[in-house]
Amino acid sequence: MQQNNQYEGRCFCGAVRFTLTTGPEAMAYCHCDSCRQWSAGPVSAFTLWHPDNLKVTQGQEHLTSYSGNPLSDENDVVSIRQWCNKCGGHVFTDHPAMGLVDVPAVVIRGLNFKPGFHVNYQETVFPVKDGLPKFKDLPAEAGGSGIEVAEV
Repeated sequence: MQQNNQYEGRCFCGAVRFTLTTGPEAMAYCHCDSCRQWSAGPVSAFTLWHPDNLKVTQGQEHLTSYSGNPLSDENDVVSIRQWCNKCGGHVFTDHPAMGLVDVPAVVIRGLNFKPGFHVNYQETVFPVKDGLPKFKDLPAEAGGSGIEVAEV
């Protein structure tokens, strides 16, 4: 639900609920192996928000987290993935190095998901021909290399 630039989200069972204010900094798709395994899908639709715009309104006690990225060889890659310990539903992932929180688009009610680009496209197992920019990692303005890869 959206009211005055406020969105509501929840885990799968609804035990954990949260609000997001203003709008996302970015909306995109990730094709990396880590996100695919975490989402249990061939591609992950994500939204990035400033942490101050996310507020858990119910069920904080049900949030469980895992810190790190076991699929990365880079020791400096740290993500704090959080999910509901009642249903296992994903809620959000903190990316402290980026200063942003990744909220899966699917858990945000009423969000009009309009992706702007794809990241880690060279790892894709589900090619998407949508004309959006495909990046090796992140766009330069988001701290990545900005290197684009071919749409396959």
